[in-house]
Amino acid sequence: MSDSGTSFFDWLRTAPQYVLPQHAIARIVYRLTRIEKPAVKNRLIRYFIRRFGVNMNEAAAPDIDAYPCFNAFFTRALQKDARPLALEPGSIVCPVDGTVSQCGSVQEGYIFQAKGRDFSVLELLGGDTTLANTFAGGEFATLYLSPGNYHRIHMPLDGTLRHMLHVPGRLFSVNPPATRAVPRLFARNERVVTVFDTITGQMALVLVGALNVGSIETVWASEITPAHRHTLRARKYEDGDVVLKRGAELGRFNMGSTVILLFSRARIRWDAGLLSGAAVRMGARIATPL
Repeated sequence: MSDSGTSFFDWLRTAPQYVLPQHAIARIVYRLTRIEKPAVKNRLIRYFIRRFGVNMNEAAAPDIDAYPCFNAFFTRALQKDARPLALEPGSIVCPVDGTVSQCGSVQEGYIFQAKGRDFSVLELLGGDTTLANTFAGGEFATLYLSPGNYHRIHMPLDGTLRHMLHVPGRLFSVNPPATRAVPRLFARNERVVTVFDTITGQMALVLVGALNVGSIETVWASEITPAHRHTLRARKYEDGDVVLKRGAELGRFNMGSTVILLFSRARIRWDAGLLSGAAVRMGARIATPL
């Protein structure tokens, strides 16, 4: 375990997930988070706010009674001025609130996950060779959303949707211990791949599911990953079908997870401060087009 960078404690925390009924747990959490009885949902919301230090002053609806269920609170909107977009023209902005897990260049078709761990772009993108070749030698950023983060996902720059792919898979946790312990974690978990045409060429934004994630939504297709569906599904889009501006909402996680951004080779430059472990906020500049 030392050769892979995995500590005994990481392994101990993560090992039980191999035998847990991950999708069954997701179904239970899905139902629990949609209970509308005030005595139940308000107790869950209050506990969550205390446990994770949620700043309700940023919420568009600060009063918890405004939320019909816990999931509505979890995916809450923010006030319009809570996440201003970077002012630099053409700058690429962060799609989420969270923490940088890793950031860098795609090396020989592989993305760095943690010490001793990596995974292939081909596998991440559901085995689509043409799509994987688009990002060969390109740039990636893996952004982790903790439970207390804002859980809507926004566009890093203007884009026209070209391709969406739902890839079924496991639902391991995506927290730091699991990232260090589970080989090929992000290419094993259920995920939704979205590909956009942008001023930088094609950009992929991959929404990765995780333990307790009941579903992933996009603004154009609503729920994509209900737990009872386990078949790979792909769809292509034409000009004008889905066009989103920089900062526009793209989707949301119903419970938290990870976003992976991919850009083609020599098309963008990451900001110097985008380092592993750095906190990021939606709307802040993270890269510049070349």
